[in-house]
Amino acid sequence: MSSITIPARAEADGHPSLRPLNILRDLPAVADLIETCFSSTMDNEGRRYVQDMRRAGKDNSFIKWANRAIETTSLPLSGYVWEESGKVVGNASLVPFKHNKQRIYLIANVAVHPDFRRRGIARALTQRALQHAREKDVKNIWLHVRDDNPGAIELYAQLGFAERARRTSWLASTDSHATLLQTNFNITKRNPRDWQTQRDWLARLYPDLLAWHRNWSFSPLRPGLWNWLYLMFIDMNVRQWAAMKKDPSSSESPQYQPAETLEATLAWMPQGHGEALFAAIGERSDPDALTALLLEARRELYYSHPNIILEFPSSEFDNAIQAAGFKPQRTLIWMQATL
Repeated sequence: MSSITIPARAEADGHPSLRPLNILRDLPAVADLIETCFSSTMDNEGRRYVQDMRRAGKDNSFIKWANRAIETTSLPLSGYVWEESGKVVGNASLVPFKHNKQRIYLIANVAVHPDFRRRGIARALTQRALQHAREKDVKNIWLHVRDDNPGAIELYAQLGFAERARRTSWLASTDSHATLLQTNFNITKRNPRDWQTQRDWLARLYPDLLAWHRNWSFSPLRPGLWNWLYLMFIDMNVRQWAAMKKDPSSSESPQYQPAETLEATLAWMPQGHGEALFAAIGERSDPDALTALLLEARRELYYSHPNIILEFPSSEFDNAIQAAGFKPQRTLIWMQATL
């Protein structure tokens, strides 16, 4: 994997308005700032995040624990703020992760109050966050930014970040009357013999590159008696579908079973948060196979879930997802820098 190297250099972090985040008093103000800056694009998960931050700022037992756990928790307990006349008007959080025994920092919640923008505050905060990572000897730094924020994208590129992935979150309501495609696909349950192909496709579409943040686990999708018993034990109801396409070159004689090829799979795993659908499709597969599977999921999950979510790489399959009645919620560009 290639990387961008940021030369170690002194940062202009001595501005009197820039200071470290103080979790004893700053969390409610930072929550207010994030809500002011991102309320128009915030999803339900984002709103819960802001609410949790406000509650944490008022919980003395949490704050006592947090003071001892800043470098081990995935909560935004460290970072930097920009303060003007006693008011927090800028923020950059630092969230630590570990992946393959390597420490990683995510720079998150880079926000500047609308009245204080275009003054270089976001740049100064991000530079200070990078300097903090150097001081902690953390080499791998990530952030994500919406694709409709070209100013921020340009800023991060100037600071040495390079795009590594672009992923879209899609939302659809379930509908028992969703119209299915009239195609030559056969929508069936996933056959155990197709697990290897499905796993290879999933590895490409949900890469280990981002596993430190998403923690994707596809072990519940494995075939086999022991896995089936384990899922029963933990009461996890996994649903899987496959789109099979008849091979036109196979014999049409009634005495032969027409050959079929696997075009795509779709899995639903109840997680209680975030995405629940996981699509797997080959690079040369027919996009209509993905549309057909997503429509099937909208119908079958109607009686248990009003909405379903799919996170998927932005790609040539975007139109196929939209054709199944899914609407894009946001597209995030994941950017990485190596110090």
